[in-house]
Amino acid sequence: MNLNTPAFSSFTHDGLKLAFFDEGDPAGVPVLLIHGFASTANVNWVHPGWLKTLGDAGYRVIAIDNRGHGASDKPHDAEAYRPWVMAGDAIALLDHLGIPEANVMGYSMGARISVFAALANPHRVRSLVLGGLGIGMTDGVGDWDPIANALLAPSLEDVTHDRGRMFRAFAEQTKSDRVALALCIRGSRDLVARTDMGRLNMPTLIGVGTKDDIAGSPQALAALMPDAEALDIPGRDHMLAVGDKVFKQAVLAFYAKVASG
Repeated sequence: MNLNTPAFSSFTHDGLKLAFFDEGDPAGVPVLLIHGFASTANVNWVHPGWLKTLGDAGYRVIAIDNRGHGASDKPHDAEAYRPWVMAGDAIALLDHLGIPEANVMGYSMGARISVFAALANPHRVRSLVLGGLGIGMTDGVGDWDPIANALLAPSLEDVTHDRGRMFRAFAEQTKSDRVALALCIRGSRDLVARTDMGRLNMPTLIGVGTKDDIAGSPQALAALMPDAEALDIPGRDHMLAVGDKVFKQAVLAFYAKVASG
């Protein structure tokens, strides 16, 4: 499997330089990928094999490094990370590339950003794939303040919160801007109203690992939407579900159905 880092480009939006890649078949149906918190386009979409999977299937594969992450600019302002603000970055990337409509796929925080993008610009979103976030989209996913605190602690040894230690270690491993990530986690947690989920009538697939203790039920979220289906990703937790072959096969089948639909 070719998991080599693709060539990244950048564009400017909202005063920030934002990095992205644009791979696969230039004439293929575009798929815009939006990664999760503390991840990057590479970590979320290249290393788990999504670029190869979608590229081999003939799609044009586009992925953004969200602000605060990867090679994109990293503002130190929590308000800069509201989900509708980051959704604006994603739509601005479609504008930059001259793409009127795309299939949009997000994982975890990226799923939340994808929903805000679809609510503000329904005519730009052909379909939604929401990974790693179920009814937590509307009901919340627990207390993430300890993770922000862990990111800002003097050292990893000072962190006792289990999930906080996991994210702090990951941020150090990826050499991330820990201040930007802490501000992101404080600014990006806005919930989506259940009535707003019901306004999204584009075809939607919601995939969550059966061992995911963060996302909440995909079935409960799908039930709020007029044209959504839920997928249980067997035996996978929040971190491991993203690259699962069951998830990939389901997405390819879903996109084939969207194309014929």
